[in-house]
Amino acid sequence: MRDDRTGEFGSGASALRAIAVDEVQPMSGRADAVLWERVKTRLRTELGEDIFSSWFARVEFEGADGASVNLSVPTRFLKSWIQSHYFDKLLGLWTAEVDSVRRVELIVRGAVRARPAVKVEKPVVAAVAASPAPTFIPASSAAPVMAQASAARLDSAGSPVDPRFTFETFCEGGANRVAYAAARAVAETPAGRPTPYNPLYLHAGVGRGKTHLLHAVAQAARRADPSRKVVYLTAEHFMFRFVAALKNQSAIAFKENLRDIDLLLIDDLQFLQGKSVQQEFCHMLNALIDGARQVVVAADRPAAELETLDERVRSRLRGGVAFEISSPDLDLRRDILKSRYAIAQSQNPGVDVPETVIEYVAQSVVSNGRDLEGALNRLVAQWQFTNQPVTMNSAEITLRDLVGATEPRRVKIEDIQKVVSRHYNVSKADLLSSRRTRTIVRPRQIAMYLSKTLTPRSLPEIGRRFGGRDHTTVLHAVRKVEEMMQGDQHLAEEIELLKRMIDE
Repeated sequence: MRDDRTGEFGSGASALRAIAVDEVQPMSGRADAVLWERVKTRLRTELGEDIFSSWFARVEFEGADGASVNLSVPTRFLKSWIQSHYFDKLLGLWTAEVDSVRRVELIVRGAVRARPAVKVEKPVVAAVAASPAPTFIPASSAAPVMAQASAARLDSAGSPVDPRFTFETFCEGGANRVAYAAARAVAETPAGRPTPYNPLYLHAGVGRGKTHLLHAVAQAARRADPSRKVVYLTAEHFMFRFVAALKNQSAIAFKENLRDIDLLLIDDLQFLQGKSVQQEFCHMLNALIDGARQVVVAADRPAAELETLDERVRSRLRGGVAFEISSPDLDLRRDILKSRYAIAQSQNPGVDVPETVIEYVAQSVVSNGRDLEGALNRLVAQWQFTNQPVTMNSAEITLRDLVGATEPRRVKIEDIQKVVSRHYNVSKADLLSSRRTRTIVRPRQIAMYLSKTLTPRSLPEIGRRFGGRDHTTVLHAVRKVEEMMQGDQHLAEEIELLKRMIDE
């Protein structure tokens, strides 16, 4: 028992019980929330009030499972920042409070399921002391087993799926009809039965419905067969899980868990980084497809253009079926606005956006579905906050930064090489060769400079696309062209002409 006068635990069996509870089962009931309050107090003390308020004031405790602690944050940016800058500090403070903690999970709040509120009370010690005495297991030996079991459970859950993103709420049109049909076919095919769309690869620019379709497939497949193991993962989530499994020495359990999936959906594949992570992803992809398990992948560009991705992964993806979701046409934009306006009316009784304004938005906001939804949300907010009817004039003012906005054309290195070759009358093979004559070196350097300034590709990527050159060669070419442009107005004008030709 604990002495209220000294605040210390007594000796004998009571002390052993207290130690066992503190080390093996500290995360239960009210005690876990109190521990989180202690961790926050230490964070505030060690980091200062300003840093704590900026990065940790909106972090909430969601629960604990064995050696894992689950915290939630409101935005993906906040999650990324804490993981990059304060993750070790956060884990260290939790470990100092509870020796069995081996990992801290950060989840974006929108994905966290509703849970009953936990009331924090002070007399925690009495509650702990009154608990049934557990079998004592040293934390050092229990932690690896608990970490592996926790990792297996969490990895099978995958990334959160938004219940709003279903096939019923997806607006089908000419821009996405084929991708939509293939996604439905995958969701409706029973587990174990092969489909001609494996892997199914969807690619499109931002806001065109890739993520919506993946979430819809996951939910429809689970409804059709609740026993089917369906996992949705973002590339970022996959990387984090894999690295965490390596640190926890539970990589084998992680791999076996993923390879037992019936339907795997991977989103934002363009963000998959790291040689070992890509190798493991490739092995998993091969194991699933060879075992007649369905894989659906989404990215922002075709698989052949994912230059940072391992060639074996790209080859496997190209061996499946790929569909692009293009920009929404006028009819699809009207359907999207009609669908979203019906939802807005159900949530905001009395809201009134005239049909002429809806048509104006459909005609004017042409970039993607996300911008359309954002435009409608602005108009609804305008009606709420001003208590004035939405008019054409007020809509034009509210949406002026969205009107006419289009996605910038994605420039490819191949386009640059083609334009430069034609302009300087040299072949593409010459640009990629090792020849050092002036008539070839200068166009090659200009093409490298344009590749660096007009594309998001890194120097090593550009070097590989120019005959396997080193990144220092590309950097020298970029600096050389910049120096020549400063002293040669004719060259500067020539390069501006090349940029316009590439953009056409």
